[in-house]
Amino acid sequence: MRRTCPPGCRRSPRSSRTPLAFATVSGAHLYGFPSADSDVDLRGVHVLPAERVVGLRTGPDTLERAWTREGVEVDLVTHDLAKFCRLLLRRNGYVLEQLLSPLVVAASPLHEELVALAPACLTRHHAHHYLGFARTQWRLFERTGRLKPLLYTFRVLLTGLHLMRSGEVRADLTHLYAYGPPYLPDLVAAKRAAEHGAAPPVPGAAEDVERLSAELAEARDSSALPEEPTAHDALHDLVVRARAFSACPCAALREPS
Repeated sequence: MRRTCPPGCRRSPRSSRTPLAFATVSGAHLYGFPSADSDVDLRGVHVLPAERVVGLRTGPDTLERAWTREGVEVDLVTHDLAKFCRLLLRRNGYVLEQLLSPLVVAASPLHEELVALAPACLTRHHAHHYLGFARTQWRLFERTGRLKPLLYTFRVLLTGLHLMRSGEVRADLTHLYAYGPPYLPDLVAAKRAAEHGAAPPVPGAAEDVERLSAELAEARDSSALPEEPTAHDALHDLVVRARAFSACPCAALREPS
């Protein structure tokens, strides 16, 4: 289900000099707990022309831009199509969430093809991504006492659980409450009120994180998801076609109505 994009992000990706396959909203707006002063994080894919891949002057594989629109700071980071596809095949949860974000700022037929191939990129080993990120965020919370890393800890654990059990990538924490402890809505409300605030007292949070981590590891072992992605050949063909006709796949780049 497509959600409403935050202010400040529409139309801006069109000004990129390199053709875009897509741009979507990531970060706190995707995760369900943006505050009034949250930056807008845009992520996506650009398509380098063939001469920027096979010649002596290559790249860039990653492009970054930042601007302010309507008083909102917007950050756009895109990877070249080939780099993005390699990341998809490396069990990287970030790029899956970016590709499948319902907050679509710019799209193209190439984006639609990537979305259609996403299920063939899913494996049970994506659980390692979410478990590792959860450990990193929990350590950050223990060190700083900030609410943001605490919410990120729960967000990635529940996203991973849902993926292992259903085969669906769902990054919005507010749609995953059924998997988590009952105090999560209160934490989300507190985060929406203050971007950089301290976490309120949360008795039992450490135990809940430990329990959910164990559940995610168990869900990984029993998941119906495959051991390896099966999209390698299809993604290879997609990159070759896009590179051969680099002026074409993004020509229909459009913003959804």
